[in-house]
Amino acid sequence: QVQLVESGGGLVQAGGSLRLSCAASGSTVSNYAMGWFRQAPGKEREFVAGLSRYGGGTYYADSVKGRVIISRDNAKNTVALQMNSLKPEDTAVYYCAARTVLVSTLPSDYNYWGQGTQVTVSS
Repeated sequence: QVQLVESGGGLVQAGGSLRLSCAASGSTVSNYAMGWFRQAPGKEREFVAGLSRYGGGTYYADSVKGRVIISRDNAKNTVALQMNSLKPEDTAVYYCAARTVLVSTLPSDYNYWGQGTQVTVSS
């Protein structure tokens, strides 16, 4: 099993950038399809970005496309989410997740989750 721990959240002004990191232990991130999700107060958890296990294919929600980049560092056993041009509507708790097969946009398809990191974007 893999354990995931997110970091890098914080308070940033609109238009700013943040880089979230997901550190894995117990297994290597290259063995999993990885996803980033977010959940704002009163809303359902939603897909933000995904990185395939094979071939390095990336997937993004329309709401963040062109503003975020998901990447994997096998040497550090981490997955990062670089977020640029942040908007107040990006405010949420961001979660890293892993599953053994293909990238999915459904939270229920993921077997492993981190505890989340808060991102707050002020206007």
